[in-house]
Amino acid sequence: MNDATETGAPELSLARFWTPRYWPTWILLGVMHVTARLPFAWQLAIGRGLGRLLKRVKRRERRTARRNLEICFPELSPEERADLLERHFEAAGTSFVEMAVGWFMPIDKLLQRVEITGREHLDRALAKGKGALLVSAHFTTLEVGVAVLESLVSKCSCMYRPQRNAMMDVLIRRGRSRFASVQIPRDNVRTLLRNLRDNYAVAYMPDQTYLGKQSELLPFFGEPAVTNTATSKLAAISGATMLPYFFRRLPGLRGYRVDIGPPIPGFPSDDAAADTRALFERLESYIRLAPEQYLWLYKKFKGRPAPYPDVYSAQPSQREAAPAPGVD
Repeated sequence: MNDATETGAPELSLARFWTPRYWPTWILLGVMHVTARLPFAWQLAIGRGLGRLLKRVKRRERRTARRNLEICFPELSPEERADLLERHFEAAGTSFVEMAVGWFMPIDKLLQRVEITGREHLDRALAKGKGALLVSAHFTTLEVGVAVLESLVSKCSCMYRPQRNAMMDVLIRRGRSRFASVQIPRDNVRTLLRNLRDNYAVAYMPDQTYLGKQSELLPFFGEPAVTNTATSKLAAISGATMLPYFFRRLPGLRGYRVDIGPPIPGFPSDDAAADTRALFERLESYIRLAPEQYLWLYKKFKGRPAPYPDVYSAQPSQREAAPAPGVD
Protein backbone atom coordinates (compact mmCIF):
# COMPACT_ATOMS: atom_id res chain seq x y z
CA MET A 1 0.00 0.00 0.00
CA ASN A 2 1.22 3.52 -0.77
CA ASP A 3 2.17 5.85 2.05
CA ALA A 4 -0.90 7.93 1.34
CA THR A 5 -3.68 8.41 -1.13
CA GLU A 6 -3.38 11.62 -3.12
CA THR A 7 -6.41 13.43 -4.53
CA GLY A 8 -7.03 12.38 -8.11
CA ALA A 9 -4.91 9.23 -7.83
CA PRO A 10 -5.79 6.42 -10.26
CA GLU A 11 -6.90 4.13 -7.42
CA LEU A 12 -9.82 6.50 -6.76
CA SER A 13 -11.37 5.66 -10.14
CA LEU A 14 -14.70 3.80 -10.04
CA ALA A 15 -14.29 2.31 -13.53
CA ARG A 16 -13.18 -1.10 -12.28
CA PHE A 17 -16.39 -1.62 -10.28
CA TRP A 18 -18.74 -2.10 -13.26
CA THR A 19 -19.62 -5.65 -12.18
CA PRO A 20 -22.83 -7.11 -10.68
CA ARG A 21 -21.09 -7.59 -7.34
CA TYR A 22 -21.03 -3.81 -6.85
CA TRP A 23 -24.46 -2.93 -8.24
CA PRO A 24 -25.91 -2.42 -4.71
CA THR A 25 -23.11 0.04 -3.97
CA TRP A 26 -23.81 1.88 -7.23
CA ILE A 27 -27.47 2.15 -6.21
CA LEU A 28 -26.38 3.52 -2.83
CA LEU A 29 -24.19 6.08 -4.58
CA GLY A 30 -27.11 7.24 -6.70
CA VAL A 31 -29.35 7.55 -3.65
CA MET A 32 -26.67 9.60 -1.89
CA HIS A 33 -26.43 12.03 -4.80
CA VAL A 34 -30.20 12.54 -4.71
CA THR A 35 -30.33 12.82 -0.93
CA ALA A 36 -27.62 15.50 -0.88
CA ARG A 37 -29.92 17.75 -2.92
CA LEU A 38 -33.01 17.46 -0.73
CA PRO A 39 -34.19 20.16 1.71
CA PHE A 40 -32.62 19.93 5.15
CA ALA A 41 -35.90 18.99 6.86
CA TRP A 42 -36.40 16.11 4.43
CA GLN A 43 -32.86 14.88 4.98
CA LEU A 44 -33.36 14.80 8.75
CA ALA A 45 -36.70 13.02 8.43
CA ILE A 46 -35.24 10.38 6.12
CA GLY A 47 -32.26 9.86 8.41
CA ARG A 48 -34.36 9.46 11.54
CA GLY A 49 -36.68 7.04 9.81
CA LEU A 50 -33.71 5.00 8.63
CA GLY A 51 -32.32 5.01 12.16
CA ARG A 52 -35.57 3.69 13.64
CA LEU A 53 -35.49 0.90 11.06
CA LEU A 54 -31.87 0.09 11.93
CA LYS A 55 -32.80 -0.17 15.59
CA ARG A 56 -35.34 -2.86 14.74
CA VAL A 57 -33.07 -4.98 12.54
CA LYS A 58 -29.61 -4.48 14.08
CA ARG A 59 -30.08 -6.48 17.26
CA ARG A 60 -26.39 -6.95 18.09
CA GLU A 61 -25.62 -3.24 17.68
CA ARG A 62 -28.71 -2.39 19.71
CA ARG A 63 -27.49 -4.56 22.59
CA THR A 64 -24.02 -3.01 22.40
CA ALA A 65 -25.34 0.55 22.41
CA ARG A 66 -27.74 -0.18 25.27
CA ARG A 67 -24.90 -1.63 27.35
CA ASN A 68 -22.61 1.32 26.62
CA LEU A 69 -25.30 3.73 27.74
CA GLU A 70 -25.89 1.73 30.93
CA ILE A 71 -22.19 1.93 31.74
CA CYS A 72 -21.64 5.58 30.81
CA PHE A 73 -24.90 7.08 32.09
CA PRO A 74 -25.79 5.18 35.29
CA GLU A 75 -27.47 8.31 36.64
CA LEU A 76 -30.23 8.08 34.04
CA SER A 77 -33.40 6.12 34.68
CA PRO A 78 -34.17 3.10 32.46
CA GLU A 79 -36.79 5.18 30.69
CA GLU A 80 -34.33 8.01 30.05
CA ARG A 81 -31.75 5.59 28.68
CA ALA A 82 -34.36 3.98 26.44
CA ASP A 83 -35.17 7.42 25.03
CA LEU A 84 -31.47 8.16 24.57
CA LEU A 85 -31.03 4.84 22.76
CA GLU A 86 -33.89 5.71 20.40
CA ARG A 87 -32.40 9.13 19.67
CA HIS A 88 -28.98 7.58 19.12
CA PHE A 89 -30.29 5.28 16.42
CA GLU A 90 -32.02 8.24 14.81
CA ALA A 91 -28.67 10.07 14.84
CA ALA A 92 -26.91 7.00 13.44
CA GLY A 93 -29.45 6.80 10.62
CA THR A 94 -29.02 10.49 9.93
CA SER A 95 -25.26 9.95 9.65
CA PHE A 96 -25.84 8.15 6.33
CA VAL A 97 -27.65 11.21 5.01
CA GLU A 98 -24.91 13.45 6.38
CA MET A 99 -22.33 11.33 4.62
CA ALA A 100 -24.02 12.29 1.35
CA VAL A 101 -24.12 15.94 2.43
CA GLY A 102 -20.45 15.94 3.43
CA TRP A 103 -19.34 14.37 0.17
CA PHE A 104 -21.59 15.94 -2.45
CA MET A 105 -23.12 19.21 -1.26
CA PRO A 106 -21.27 22.29 -2.63
CA ILE A 107 -19.07 23.69 0.11
CA ASP A 108 -20.58 27.18 -0.03
CA LYS A 109 -24.04 25.73 0.54
CA LEU A 110 -22.80 23.43 3.29
CA LEU A 111 -21.16 26.34 5.10
CA GLN A 112 -24.56 28.04 5.32
CA ARG A 113 -25.56 25.24 7.69
CA VAL A 114 -22.39 25.18 9.80
CA GLU A 115 -21.31 27.50 12.61
CA ILE A 116 -17.55 27.34 13.17
CA THR A 117 -16.02 28.54 16.44
CA GLY A 118 -12.38 28.69 17.45
CA ARG A 119 -10.86 29.13 14.01
CA GLU A 120 -8.32 31.47 15.56
CA HIS A 121 -6.80 28.51 17.43
CA LEU A 122 -6.19 26.69 14.15
CA ASP A 123 -4.75 29.78 12.46
CA ARG A 124 -2.44 30.39 15.41
CA ALA A 125 -1.26 26.77 15.43
CA LEU A 126 -0.44 26.72 11.71
CA ALA A 127 1.35 30.06 11.98
CA LYS A 128 3.99 28.23 14.03
CA GLY A 129 4.84 26.14 10.97
CA LYS A 130 4.81 22.74 12.70
CA GLY A 131 1.34 21.56 11.81
CA ALA A 132 -1.87 21.09 13.75
CA LEU A 133 -3.09 17.75 15.07
CA LEU A 134 -6.88 18.08 15.00
CA VAL A 135 -7.99 15.46 17.49
CA SER A 136 -11.59 14.47 16.98
CA ALA A 137 -13.82 11.49 17.75
CA HIS A 138 -16.40 9.25 16.13
CA PHE A 139 -19.48 11.43 16.27
CA THR A 140 -22.37 10.52 13.97
CA THR A 141 -21.94 13.93 12.31
CA LEU A 142 -18.39 13.05 11.28
CA GLU A 143 -18.63 13.58 7.51
CA VAL A 144 -20.16 17.04 7.84
CA GLY A 145 -17.76 17.99 10.62
CA VAL A 146 -14.64 17.22 8.60
CA ALA A 147 -15.96 18.39 5.21
CA VAL A 148 -15.76 22.04 6.30
CA LEU A 149 -11.99 21.75 6.68
CA GLU A 150 -11.90 22.52 2.96
CA SER A 151 -12.78 26.10 3.85
CA LEU A 152 -10.37 26.40 6.79
CA VAL A 153 -6.98 25.16 5.61
CA SER A 154 -5.11 24.83 2.33
CA LYS A 155 -3.25 21.67 3.36
CA CYS A 156 -5.14 18.99 5.23
CA SER A 157 -4.83 15.24 5.61
CA CYS A 158 -6.74 12.61 7.52
CA MET A 159 -6.35 9.08 8.77
CA TYR A 160 -8.60 6.40 7.31
CA ARG A 161 -9.54 2.79 7.97
CA PRO A 162 -9.65 0.56 4.84
CA GLN A 163 -13.08 -0.97 4.14
CA ARG A 164 -13.84 -4.56 3.18
CA ASN A 165 -16.04 -3.43 0.29
CA ALA A 166 -13.44 -2.16 -2.20
CA MET A 167 -15.87 0.20 -3.93
CA MET A 168 -17.07 1.66 -0.64
CA ASP A 169 -13.45 2.16 0.36
CA VAL A 170 -12.90 4.20 -2.80
CA LEU A 171 -16.14 6.14 -2.27
CA ILE A 172 -15.09 7.17 1.22
CA ARG A 173 -11.68 8.30 0.05
CA ARG A 174 -13.20 10.14 -2.93
CA GLY A 175 -15.71 11.86 -0.64
CA ARG A 176 -13.07 12.97 1.82
CA SER A 177 -10.68 14.07 -0.91
CA ARG A 178 -12.62 17.32 -1.12
CA PHE A 179 -10.85 18.47 2.05
CA ALA A 180 -7.97 16.00 2.50
CA SER A 181 -5.28 16.19 -0.17
CA VAL A 182 -3.58 13.24 1.57
CA GLN A 183 -5.33 10.30 3.20
CA ILE A 184 -3.21 8.16 5.47
CA PRO A 185 -3.83 4.50 6.37
CA ARG A 186 -4.38 4.32 10.11
CA ASP A 187 -1.11 2.48 10.80
CA ASN A 188 1.13 4.77 8.73
CA VAL A 189 2.65 7.00 11.41
CA ARG A 190 5.56 7.97 9.17
CA THR A 191 3.32 9.79 6.69
CA LEU A 192 1.36 11.43 9.49
CA LEU A 193 4.54 12.87 10.99
CA ARG A 194 5.79 13.97 7.58
CA ASN A 195 2.52 15.84 6.98
CA LEU A 196 2.82 17.62 10.31
CA ARG A 197 6.40 18.63 9.48
CA ASP A 198 5.03 20.07 6.22
CA ASN A 199 2.57 22.18 8.28
CA TYR A 200 -0.55 20.22 7.44
CA ALA A 201 -3.65 20.12 9.58
CA VAL A 202 -4.16 16.40 10.27
CA ALA A 203 -7.57 15.08 11.35
CA TYR A 204 -6.96 12.30 13.87
CA MET A 205 -9.49 10.23 15.86
CA PRO A 206 -7.97 8.15 18.69
CA ASP A 207 -11.16 7.51 20.67
CA GLN A 208 -11.96 3.94 19.61
CA THR A 209 -10.49 0.94 21.41
CA TYR A 210 -6.84 0.38 20.55
CA LEU A 211 -5.06 -2.79 21.66
CA GLY A 212 -1.55 -1.91 20.43
CA LYS A 213 1.55 -0.90 22.34
CA GLN A 214 0.53 2.76 22.62
CA SER A 215 -2.44 2.00 24.87
CA GLU A 216 -3.34 2.06 28.54
CA LEU A 217 -6.37 1.32 30.67
CA LEU A 218 -7.88 4.75 31.32
CA PRO A 219 -11.32 5.94 32.44
CA PHE A 220 -14.02 6.75 29.92
CA PHE A 221 -17.10 8.11 31.69
CA GLY A 222 -15.59 6.64 34.86
CA GLU A 223 -15.22 3.11 33.47
CA PRO A 224 -11.78 1.72 32.54
CA ALA A 225 -11.30 1.33 28.78
CA VAL A 226 -8.29 0.34 26.69
CA THR A 227 -7.30 3.73 25.30
CA ASN A 228 -4.92 5.00 22.63
CA THR A 229 -2.25 7.23 24.22
CA ALA A 230 -0.31 7.95 21.03
CA THR A 231 -1.68 11.49 20.60
CA SER A 232 0.67 12.85 23.25
CA LYS A 233 3.72 11.21 21.69
CA LEU A 234 2.79 12.33 18.17
CA ALA A 235 2.56 15.92 19.37
CA ALA A 236 5.86 15.63 21.25
CA ILE A 237 7.78 14.11 18.34
CA SER A 238 6.40 16.46 15.68
CA GLY A 239 6.16 19.68 17.67
CA ALA A 240 2.64 20.13 16.25
CA THR A 241 -0.07 21.86 18.24
CA MET A 242 -2.84 19.52 19.39
CA LEU A 243 -6.32 21.03 19.12
CA PRO A 244 -9.60 19.36 20.11
CA TYR A 245 -11.83 19.37 17.01
CA PHE A 246 -15.41 18.44 17.85
CA PHE A 247 -18.76 18.88 16.10
CA ARG A 248 -22.44 18.26 16.60
CA ARG A 249 -25.85 18.74 15.02
CA LEU A 250 -27.86 21.56 16.59
CA PRO A 251 -31.55 21.22 17.53
CA GLY A 252 -34.26 21.61 14.93
CA LEU A 253 -33.14 23.07 11.61
CA ARG A 254 -30.31 25.17 13.06
CA GLY A 255 -27.66 23.10 11.28
CA TYR A 256 -24.31 22.16 12.75
CA ARG A 257 -21.60 23.52 15.00
CA VAL A 258 -17.87 22.85 14.69
CA ASP A 259 -15.82 23.68 17.79
CA ILE A 260 -12.05 24.04 17.49
CA GLY A 261 -10.79 24.13 21.04
CA PRO A 262 -7.67 25.81 22.40
CA PRO A 263 -4.60 23.71 23.20
CA ILE A 264 -4.72 21.82 26.48
CA PRO A 265 -2.29 23.51 28.90
CA GLY A 266 0.90 21.51 29.32
CA PHE A 267 0.09 19.14 26.44
CA PRO A 268 2.19 17.21 25.59
CA SER A 269 4.01 16.34 28.79
CA ASP A 270 6.26 13.43 29.71
CA ASP A 271 3.19 11.54 30.98
CA ALA A 272 1.21 10.25 27.99
CA ALA A 273 -1.46 8.70 30.21
CA ALA A 274 -2.10 11.99 32.04
CA ASP A 275 -2.23 13.84 28.72
CA THR A 276 -4.75 11.35 27.37
CA ARG A 277 -6.91 11.63 30.47
CA ALA A 278 -7.00 15.42 30.03
CA LEU A 279 -7.97 15.03 26.37
CA PHE A 280 -10.70 12.51 27.11
CA GLU A 281 -12.11 14.70 29.86
CA ARG A 282 -12.70 17.34 27.20
CA LEU A 283 -14.21 14.73 24.92
CA GLU A 284 -16.58 13.49 27.63
CA SER A 285 -17.73 17.04 28.37
CA TYR A 286 -18.49 17.56 24.69
CA ILE A 287 -20.32 14.24 24.34
CA ARG A 288 -22.62 15.27 27.18
CA LEU A 289 -23.80 18.26 25.11
CA ALA A 290 -25.50 15.86 22.69
CA PRO A 291 -24.91 12.29 23.94
CA GLU A 292 -27.08 10.71 21.27
CA GLN A 293 -24.63 11.89 18.60
CA TYR A 294 -21.58 9.95 19.80
CA LEU A 295 -21.12 6.51 18.22
CA TRP A 296 -22.24 4.01 20.86
CA LEU A 297 -22.67 1.09 18.44
CA TYR A 298 -19.17 -0.34 18.86
CA LYS A 299 -17.69 -2.09 21.89
CA LYS A 300 -15.77 0.67 23.60
CA PHE A 301 -14.93 -1.48 26.65
CA LYS A 302 -13.69 -4.59 24.88
CA GLY A 303 -10.22 -6.09 25.32
CA ARG A 304 -9.84 -5.30 29.01
CA PRO A 305 -7.54 -7.57 31.04
CA ALA A 306 -8.56 -9.54 34.13
CA PRO A 307 -10.10 -8.94 36.60
CA TYR A 308 -12.41 -6.81 34.47
CA PRO A 309 -15.40 -8.71 33.11
CA ASP A 310 -16.69 -8.79 29.56
CA VAL A 311 -19.45 -6.23 29.89
CA TYR A 312 -20.90 -7.29 26.54
CA SER A 313 -21.48 -10.93 27.47
CA ALA A 314 -25.01 -12.34 27.35
CA GLN A 315 -25.41 -11.78 31.08
CA PRO A 316 -23.09 -8.87 31.86
CA SER A 317 -21.86 -8.43 35.39
CA GLN A 318 -22.58 -5.30 37.30
CA ARG A 319 -20.25 -2.35 36.88
CA GLU A 320 -16.93 -3.22 38.51
CA ALA A 321 -14.77 -0.95 40.65
CA ALA A 322 -11.55 -2.97 40.60
CA PRO A 323 -8.46 -0.75 40.52
CA ALA A 324 -6.16 -0.73 37.52
CA PRO A 325 -2.88 0.98 36.63
CA GLY A 326 -3.45 4.53 35.48
CA VAL A 327 -7.08 4.68 36.62
CA ASP A 328 -8.01 7.06 39.41
